[in-house]
Amino acid sequence: MTRVFRAPDKASVSGKAIISEISKLGVDSIPLVVIISLFIGAVIAIQMTINIVSPLIPSYSTGLATREILLLEFSSTMMCLILAGKVGSNIASEIGTMRVTEQIDAMDIMGINSANFIVLPKIIGFVAFVPVLCVLSMFVGLVGGWAVARFTTMLTVENYIYGIQSFFNEWYVWYGIIKTVVFAYIIASVAAFYGYYVKGGSLEVGKASTNAVVASSILILLADVILTKLLLQ
Repeated sequence: MTRVFRAPDKASVSGKAIISEISKLGVDSIPLVVIISLFIGAVIAIQMTINIVSPLIPSYSTGLATREILLLEFSSTMMCLILAGKVGSNIASEIGTMRVTEQIDAMDIMGINSANFIVLPKIIGFVAFVPVLCVLSMFVGLVGGWAVARFTTMLTVENYIYGIQSFFNEWYVWYGIIKTVVFAYIIASVAAFYGYYVKGGSLEVGKASTNAVVASSILILLADVILTKLLLQ
């Protein structure tokens, strides 16, 4: 990390690399985030409606519970666990391939800070765009719940909308964004570490990619516990 977080030799080159990584790691993940969030929001709404059957519980509780689950946990933690599989394996395999094909060694011989040149744009690009994915996941998840209310008879649209508006706490949105920023840094840095220090051939690149996903997932869950304690106490 001390080699990664140094001033780049050419700011213009690094700027173009950051934009490229935002497109590759962030923008290309939008379809996955939209599809998963839409269906998860619908499933949460269905499960809440089925399980909340007590006459003592108000009918708008389905919308409220769907909103809280999406804001507090799914759109931050669960979404980043899914992105760890997509983005983390991508970063680890790409950098690992550069290592085994000796491209990184060639950069070091030419006096280029290879860690800064390769890893820093990926970390900055992914960390910068992840809040967009988080907010998009929250919105699409709520739309998925609305679709259940609109196209089924399980609950009414009015009760669902009233539920997602009731007792709204703005801090929960910021809480989710803060968590995703930390998780994005974990995903990008851990995957880059495993890819950068690959030794061997293509088989080792595959193993490094798998190890990166497992390690980043464990660290995300650990960080989730710590951040929840710090931010919601």
